[in-house]
Amino acid sequence: MGAFLLMMPNSSTNGISFLNALFTSTSAVCVTGLSVVDTQFAFTLMGKTIILVLIQIGGLGIMTFASYFSFFFKGGSSFNNRLYFGELSNENELNKVFSSLKNVLILTLTIEALGAIFLFFTSPIGLHSDLFQHIYFSVFHSVSAFNNAGFSLYSSNLYDPLLVYNYPFQLIICFLIIFGGLGFPIMQNVLELLAYRIKIRVKKVFKFKNLRHKAWVLNTNSKIILVTTSFLLLVGTILFYIFEYNGVLADHGPIGKWVIAFMGSVTPRTAGFNSFDMASLALPTLLITILLMWIGASPASTGGGIKTSTFAVACMNFISMARGEERIEISKREISNGTVRRAFSIIFLSLLTIGMASFMLIILEPNVRPIHLIFEAFSAFSTVGLSINLTPTLGEGAKVILILLMFIGRVSTLTILIAVFDQVNQKNYKYPSEEVLIN
Repeated sequence: MGAFLLMMPNSSTNGISFLNALFTSTSAVCVTGLSVVDTQFAFTLMGKTIILVLIQIGGLGIMTFASYFSFFFKGGSSFNNRLYFGELSNENELNKVFSSLKNVLILTLTIEALGAIFLFFTSPIGLHSDLFQHIYFSVFHSVSAFNNAGFSLYSSNLYDPLLVYNYPFQLIICFLIIFGGLGFPIMQNVLELLAYRIKIRVKKVFKFKNLRHKAWVLNTNSKIILVTTSFLLLVGTILFYIFEYNGVLADHGPIGKWVIAFMGSVTPRTAGFNSFDMASLALPTLLITILLMWIGASPASTGGGIKTSTFAVACMNFISMARGEERIEISKREISNGTVRRAFSIIFLSLLTIGMASFMLIILEPNVRPIHLIFEAFSAFSTVGLSINLTPTLGEGAKVILILLMFIGRVSTLTILIAVFDQVNQKNYKYPSEEVLIN
């Protein structure tokens, strides 16, 4: 539907082919950001608004929209639907499932509105000819950043001369990306923690005795994701600063170097914005960017990738095996075997899918450097949107592969396999275990 909407005469300036419209629509719904046409000049205001709506729907999740409006118009839902959406919203109490989904919408719109306000006041006034364009620019980039889409209204993305040295603007984009990539359950849990801390302060100041104490406010899942996200941001920023100090950071001052390095660490986490020339990055930086793209954002977020929790569980499994431990334990909790199996299944399937796609891209595009095609494959699968100025030059076959990669990456390879294969009923027996020689 998005492709047909973009093909309407009022959506584009000079018309657009079905394949390019489908690519743009898929990139928007999958919140990727890869573009085969110049968004600034190829689309009219109507076309850009269609892309904006597709980004919003894709970021929140089509199922979130469908479930909420179904509940709103029908006045209720079945028990099975509540169970399903309970897993989707990470809510254990069934009577709070749709309340949580409503909170997701409210939280999303609130953060995007605040982001748009900050972007409005930090972006240069001379960037636009009138007030409406300035407001639209702020709203579009706020929605695109929070939903980790990476679409920009400018051909050079955030590498525009009026934006590249605007460090407050760059930082706001970074924080919107981080908030969107944390995931709604994590943001809700953090807000609960902040509310709890405020209550404790109020209790101490006014000596109230009837405030309830809530234990385990910050759950294990939140701790894992917050620690992993902070670690990846810190390490990514430092490595980008080191490898690009005399590269893409050379034109920036001391503070600017750290801001752009931070941007270089944040944006591969499935956002796709770039405030530097991607084609000028050193090879070590490209490899680090590929790793960050592959890891991606957090579960139940607007981002893609294998997810930070998957990466964390795999690392904890390596550490526990090196120590000779039989269980993975963190914060006085044990990680279930099912979680570990799912994590390694996701890792294996992601690498297999990206590997096959990269192989096909190399065959279809023999004149392009393999590392650039591999970068493109990781970017599409992880719904990042970063490109080494390559996407518009690709042939039709390569574009189709990237469309499939974006869809598979957004839905998840494991989810597709679970949907395809018949599920086996729980078995009431268990065979004797056997040790298989490995390595």
